[in-house]
Amino acid sequence: MAKATAGAAGISVMPNSVSRPEQVSARAATFLAMEQEPATSSELPTATRGALPRDDGKAEASASPIHADQAHGSTSPFEHGTDAQMIERRVRTVTPLVTPTPGPGASSNLRREVLYALRTGGPAAPDQVADRVGASRTGVLQQLRTLESAGLVTRSLSRHGVGRPRHVYDLTPAAQELFPANYGALAQSILTAIRTIGGEALIRDVFATRRRQLKTRIGGRLAERLPAGASLWEKVREVAGYQDETGYLGRATRDQDGTIWLSEHNCAISGVSRPFPIACEEELALFGEILGATVTRECHIASGGRSCTYRVEPVKK
Repeated sequence: MAKATAGAAGISVMPNSVSRPEQVSARAATFLAMEQEPATSSELPTATRGALPRDDGKAEASASPIHADQAHGSTSPFEHGTDAQMIERRVRTVTPLVTPTPGPGASSNLRREVLYALRTGGPAAPDQVADRVGASRTGVLQQLRTLESAGLVTRSLSRHGVGRPRHVYDLTPAAQELFPANYGALAQSILTAIRTIGGEALIRDVFATRRRQLKTRIGGRLAERLPAGASLWEKVREVAGYQDETGYLGRATRDQDGTIWLSEHNCAISGVSRPFPIACEEELALFGEILGATVTRECHIASGGRSCTYRVEPVKK
């Protein structure tokens, strides 16, 4: 543990030019702003990144990947939580969505109520939604338009007999991301079923196959982004960037003596890694294979540590 702390006290430098696929930025921004008042597109929050707090109180350089889309002021569509601010926003804005359905008149979060009304009651006109949530038609319509601009709600014309057609709103498939999901439990139940069928040997085969798939994916990324003969430090930074994007809060640090550390401040598969520790064993093997280095785990989240921290050293000849 002391070694891991020493590693965290190093000079942090993170991957450069780590980009992500482009998606609908407004949708992600609305996703982050579920608890806020309607905002114009220029007011929608942009994820900012900064260094994580240090254990030793010393100053630290930027410890987060800087993405090209952020440099241009656009909002990242990913909700993996790659820094403390994004995590805080996610807890504040998304968690309330999985609480019990609000009753009529509970207008502190009208946007959430509108989403629930459309999910539980189906497509509806603004006045119908207003009746369901016990709010004014004007307020509901404002929320519907905001959600529509974010790609979370769609609008269509509906004709009923004589008279003017009316607009009917419904949720888009993208809105599903705002509602409760239980993928962790699903993964656990599938792995438990696999163990029941084939025992530990089959479980090992499953995770070994996953390691090979990840090796191919990350190895291809390194080959694409790094020059031939890239240094070990460059490789570690790129791997940290990949882990960061996939929810692990990946960080690469280097001590003044040159010691390289790869740290994960979040376990994105904690629901699996605890009952199936082989997941952690395979990750350790994966890093060694990808980096072509000796990788030693010095700290482990599943064992009670604050991070999974790996010391990375060149293979001794």
